[in-house]
Order: sequence, then structure tokens, then C-alpha cells
Amino acid sequence: MSAVMEQRRPRLVLVGNGMAGVRTLEELLKLSPDKYEITVFGAEPYGNYNRILLSPVLSAEKTLDEVMLNDEQWYQDNGIRLFKGRKVVKVDRKARRVMADDGTEMGYDRLILATGSDPFIIPVPGHDLDGVVTFRDIHDVNAMLEAARTRKRAVVIGGGLLGLEAANGLLSQGMEVTVVHLMDSLMERQLDAAAAALLQQSLEQKGLRFLMAHQTEAILGDGRVQGVRFKDGSEVAADLVVMAVGIRPNTALAREMGLYCERGVLVNDTMQTYDPSIYAVGECVQHRGQTYGLVAPLWEQAKVCANHLAEYGIARYEGSLTSTKLKVTGIDLFSAGDFAGDETCDELVFKDAARGVYKKLVLKDGRIRGAVLYGDTLDGPWYFQLMRDATPVDDMRQGLLFGQAHVGDSGHGSEAERVASLPDSAEICGCNGVCKGTILKAIGEKKLFTLEEVRAHTKASASCGSCTGLVESLLASAVGGDYSEAPAKKPVCACTVHSHDELREAIPRLGLKTIPEVMQALDWKNPDGCHVCRPALNFYLLCAWPGEYVDDGRSRFINERVHANIQKDGTYSVVPRIWGGVTTPAELRAIAEVAEKFAVPTVKITGGQRIDLLGVKKEDLPAMWGDLNRAGFVSGHAYGKSLRTVKTCVGSEWCRFGTQDSTGMGIRLEQMTWGSWTPHKFKMAVSGCPRNCAEATIKDFGVVAVDSGWELHVGGNGGVKLRGTDFLCKVGTPEEVEEYCGAFMQLYREEARYLERTAPWIERVGLSHVKQRIVEDAEGRKRLHARFLASQVEAQVDPWAERAQGKEAHEFIPIKPVALKEVTP
Repeated sequence: MSAVMEQRRPRLVLVGNGMAGVRTLEELLKLSPDKYEITVFGAEPYGNYNRILLSPVLSAEKTLDEVMLNDEQWYQDNGIRLFKGRKVVKVDRKARRVMADDGTEMGYDRLILATGSDPFIIPVPGHDLDGVVTFRDIHDVNAMLEAARTRKRAVVIGGGLLGLEAANGLLSQGMEVTVVHLMDSLMERQLDAAAAALLQQSLEQKGLRFLMAHQTEAILGDGRVQGVRFKDGSEVAADLVVMAVGIRPNTALAREMGLYCERGVLVNDTMQTYDPSIYAVGECVQHRGQTYGLVAPLWEQAKVCANHLAEYGIARYEGSLTSTKLKVTGIDLFSAGDFAGDETCDELVFKDAARGVYKKLVLKDGRIRGAVLYGDTLDGPWYFQLMRDATPVDDMRQGLLFGQAHVGDSGHGSEAERVASLPDSAEICGCNGVCKGTILKAIGEKKLFTLEEVRAHTKASASCGSCTGLVESLLASAVGGDYSEAPAKKPVCACTVHSHDELREAIPRLGLKTIPEVMQALDWKNPDGCHVCRPALNFYLLCAWPGEYVDDGRSRFINERVHANIQKDGTYSVVPRIWGGVTTPAELRAIAEVAEKFAVPTVKITGGQRIDLLGVKKEDLPAMWGDLNRAGFVSGHAYGKSLRTVKTCVGSEWCRFGTQDSTGMGIRLEQMTWGSWTPHKFKMAVSGCPRNCAEATIKDFGVVAVDSGWELHVGGNGGVKLRGTDFLCKVGTPEEVEEYCGAFMQLYREEARYLERTAPWIERVGLSHVKQRIVEDAEGRKRLHARFLASQVEAQVDPWAERAQGKEAHEFIPIKPVALKEVTP
């Protein structure tokens, strides 16, 4: 008997078949798929559907099948017992058994409560008449659709988010709809008066009627609803009344079983209730005094709960900041945070009533505290990210209201790029060639909710990240609710719960000096890591222990591992370093001879004034590098997360407009910084006069010569998403240029997250922070520069020369086919 008990898997019972509870199971199955015998009780006769997409079902934009997240086959495929249409009415905590309304009983070792919330019914006379419904589940939607087929007049009580979505759906079904609201402006919890007025005007143009500042006194009718009477004595006729005045956490079962409840079921940071064997997630939960009704907090709660059920025990839920997106076709509205503010806050407001555009940002202590956007919501996800990360915005305040496109000195967007108006064929992600239609199809078919899921399935926003705002806007319009990741802290990858910043802090604090040490000390879920975390850890260790840590080639991407750029046909490109773009006839002859010797199919001049040899076979790389190295060339690092190029113009040596020797300055900078390792690729340029022929103001570090010295610019990006540089300072001598350049690169290396370009890094930490560290703190700048130079002693070893001499030769030996001999049985 004891042997049988030891073999039995613990029993996990989920009460509530909604989004939060089933998401917890999905997360648990990822971590430990065979740990529990799982049973689910659901009061509704369906699988798990997307409750936040009930509005499109009501408006006939989607069907129930299209919003179903997990059909019954999913439960069978994962070995989960589903009791649908059975409501749990009692839980015996002492015996650890749950009982449903039909008499079904089930024992548990661990229990998850996900009982959701109940719609609030105004206790006025007539609230129980036939034809009075709420807007909470499929049953309510079916009741409204049935009424729309035979009735004409609908009254929706409640001018909040849910009420307006219900009203819009009934309008689309051909009903005459009147919205009754107690307050004098719509969605007062999410909008200020100005945005609410624009919203009401737009909805009135769609055909909705509004009775504002009206308090319901009674619902009229004899057996079936016929109208609504208000406190002022006025009445309105109605064949259908929808109550959408709010929700309350469903705590009835939790209270009956003796769990501690206030507004919701109280849980700690591990989602455990007063009884440690019972967890709770979703709308029924109260955490740190807060309850949540949007999807992002529920997703984060599900992750934490699953982490502890899997007995990893390293995740904590610390609360969420939420945003709102109205799911009404043709109405663009976004709201997040504290949009009202107080006397200590500043307000930035833009209003163009003719275009129906309104934007309001509430700032406090140089950070965004709240946002309201109406008519143009493309930058909503960006503002929300700035808010969650508590990013300083004083340096971008002048252009902040105009969106991410206007941060920096150069804009890069236009009205034509607004995502809502783009056709399905429009390319959203330039790096990976992903169009709008592909993203929307993946969201719908794969039931995606988060940015990370969209990245995993489509690769949109997975490279440079510049299209993240567009992708998030598509995600918001497709799934509604609070679609984005709830916490500001995002794990590096699925192998860990730790963020980039936490890893950077922990490595030196704990004295961790190898990748296995980091993974062991920080409880890595996958003991070998993955293609996302290993390169990041390799960089952070290299940055923390320069000269001591040995670079792990296995944790490099293919281009960095073989020191050449892989092409789409499997061949490679080789880019010799040409200092400052200046070469000689002898060097050109050497390159030409190498190209002829190895039958290079294409020789191209790059945008960074270098020569690219394309189409080289992998096995030929070491020999080619040997020839180039003997001719005096080193790697151009065109493949690396390091200095790429220093573009120059001819400057004062030849140009009649040149004010300084830009070519010489570029060569000095390149010789100082080549071989450096950085979080992402790093490009520089030096222009000999303000005409800026070298395009220095779209580089990570740009230098522009003026009569009295040199202007220094930082944080530019000339890629898919153009960003002009920010002006750092002006210096007088070439030696100062070198010092500021080295200090800036070192600060970037020590503070930026892996794969974060200088532009988003500066936007995240603020230009004032960079200036304080580089310009204002002279001693600190010198120390940064000294650390950079010290690291270069180890970094400036040409990898081409090492490989030409046989280092890691196995990497370049082609796999030879092996003849299979027939074996006689």
C-alpha cells in the first residue's frame, strides 16, 4: 500500500475554468508537465474561452469558436480531467475534498481558486425582470443576441468600458441603443473630461444615444422589461436592459470554506491564501490591497503560481500597473496610470478637435505617471513602458507628446505609418520581413496575448526591436484588454525569472565567474541555458571580469563564433578593417589578389567605407584570413557586438570646407576602439565640418568638427528606425575626443542590457544621466576611460590571425559524408 502511495502523483484541482486558472495550468505544464494529476471544474458548459473578446462576439466580428482558447481536446491531450457545467459549492479543507452542485467529489493535494468575479446588479425594483441581463459570459451574449433578433430598443446602464462595448455590439446588431450613466462623463475611471467628450461625440456619430448624470430608480415592466425610470422622474422605453455597472470579486466559495477575504481572497506574493495548500489567481484575488480585472496582471499571477506549484519557488508577484484599450471598432482610446494627478504633477496636453485627437501625459518627478490618448494611440505602449520602467523623460519632454517617432533630433514617422490604417500587406517588422496580416493571423490562430508570444511565433520585433510599438498596437487592437507584460521587470528568457539588471548586479556581488556558476547560484530552470541567455551571460561575465573571464565561444551567435557574416546561401562575407576608410594601392592589390585566389563571387563597397568579400566558403575562411593578415589587415568585426566602423570624410586635408582633420581623428578613434565588445553593434563617424558628410549625427558616437574644436553626439541610429543623435558636449582637442569616446563606450558597456543599442539605452536612463557621468564628472570620466583602455589590452587580439594559426580549427572543417556499408544480418 505504501509503495502505491509513493508512486501516486499529487492531485491538483482547479476551481474555475476561466482565463486565469487555465493560464496557470499552461504555465505549469511548461515547467513540470507530469508533476500532478490535474482536475478542472468549470461552471460553464464550454472549454476555456477568451472572455475579453466577448465584445467582438456580440458585434458579430468573431464567433465563439474563434475566441475559444482551449477546447476540450486540449484537456484530453494534456491528461486533464474536465468537469464542465459543474459548479463547486463546497470545499472541505480538513479532508481536502471539493464538491460540485451535481454531487461530484474530488480530493486534492493542492487547490487553485480561480472563481473570477460577478457582475454588480443594481438593487432597484424590476432588476429581476425578463429582459434584464448582465455582460459577463457567453450566456449573457447569447441572451443579448436573441433579444436583438426580436426586439428593437436597448438600454445599457453604465458608461464604463464594459457598458460601451456592450452598447456598440447591440448597435451593430441593429438595435436602438441608449447608454445611461450616473456620472457626467464617460469612463471616468480611465478618461479625463476632455477625452470623454471626444469619445461621446464619436459614439454619437455611430448612432448611440446618451443620458448622462442619470440615476436609475426602477426598471419598468409586467413580467418583461418595458422601460427605465430615473430619479428625476423621466423615463425611457426599453425591450432589453443591460447592467454593466461594475464587477466584484467572487469570494462566496472562499468565504464558505473559511479563507480570509476582504474585497477579494487575500493572497501573498506567491499567490498562496491563508491555507498554504490553496492558491488563488485572477479577478477573485486581492493582493497588497489591489484587485485586478484586466488580463496582464492575471497572466503574471499565473506565472508565479505555476512556478511555486512546480516547486521552483523563486518567483514573486509584486503587483501590476495596468492600461485600458477600448474594443470598439473605429474608436482608438488608450489609458494608463494616474491620469488625474495632483498639485505636485505637471500635465502635457495636445488637442486637435477637428481631427479628433487628444493626448494627455501626467508627469511627476520627471517621470510619466499617467496617460490618456484618444484618436491616436500608436504610442500608448511606449508611454506605458516608460511608465512601468520609471524612465526619466525630462530630456525628451519637448517632443514627448508627439510620440516615440520624435524622440531625438530627427523624426522617423508619418501619419501614413499609423498602424490602424495600414493594409494587411504592410511590412511591420523590417528586420524579419513580417507584414501586418501575418501578425494578426498568428494572434488569432495561435491565441497569442503577449509581445513575447508574438515574437516567438512570427519573429516580429525580435531583432532590433524598433517596431515594438507597432506590434503592441496590433496586439492591443486584436485581443483588447491589457495585453502587455504586467511588470516592469522582464526575465531574460524562459530559463530564469531574473531580469538583465538583476543578472548584472548579482554577478559581481556573488563573485560568479562562469556561466555554470551563474546558473547554479540563480536557480536556472534549464541547466544548460538557451540561445537567449547564454550570449547575455557571456557578455555580462566579460564585462564584470575583464582580463579574467575567458570568452565562451559556444555562447556566441554563429557570426561571432566564426568571425564572419553568414549569408542566406550558407556562405560567408569577409570585411577587412580599413582604418577610417583610408587605404593604399598596395592594400587594394592585396584584397584583389585574395578575392581572385578564393574565387570570391562578389566584391562590394559597404555603406561604412569598407570592402566586403561575399560568397566565401566556410572552410576557406582561415586561409583567406591568413593571406589578409600577412598583408596587414585585421578583422573588420562586421559580424560582432562590438565596434563596426568609423566613417569619415576627407576633412581639412582635402576639402575646402573642412575645419579639422576628420580622417585622422577617425583613424585614431578606430585604432583605439577596434576589437571592443559592446552590448550591441556600435558605429561611429567623424565629419570634418557641420555639413556632416560622414553622417555623424545618426551614429552611436558621432563627432562633428567645428572651427573651435569638436562637437560630440551620442545615441544615433540609422537603421530600420532612424534616430538622430543627442548633443553631448563640445571639446577642444583630439585627446579629449578620445577620452570622451572611451568613457561613453565603457558606460554603455557597464549599464546597458545585452542587445540594447545606445539609442534605447539613452532613452531608458535619460540623457541627463549620461551627461552627468561623462561631462559633469571629470574624475569619473577618466576612470571610465581608463577601464576601457585596460580592457582593450585583452580585446585587441585579431581573431582572424588566431584562426589562421589553427585556433578552433574544428569549427571550419566541413562535415564529410560517410558511406554507409550494407550490414548482413
